[in-house]
Amino acid sequence: MKNKIHPKNYRLVVFKDINNDKIIICKSTIKTKEYIKINDKDYPLYKMEISSYSHPFFTGEKRFLGKTGPAEKFKKKYEKYNKIKKNYNI
Repeated sequence: MKNKIHPKNYRLVVFKDINNDKIIICKSTIKTKEYIKINDKDYPLYKMEISSYSHPFFTGEKRFLGKTGPAEKFKKKYEKYNKIKKNYNI
């Protein structure tokens, strides 16, 4: 491995899944602005939209997470062009 490429500022950080309020505590260098108190100790808090606790692959559930994905945004953006094509039989 190369020397002097890894960060030195690892610390315990709380990663919180905002869909179900589950938490994971592990070492990280991620920058955070919020803190959370667990067992009378303050930890930096990072809020995640999805984790293994809520991802359908890991839970086996099919559910809508509330946000539109890239495919839906693309279809919505270009659906007006499809209407024009149909009118001109292109």
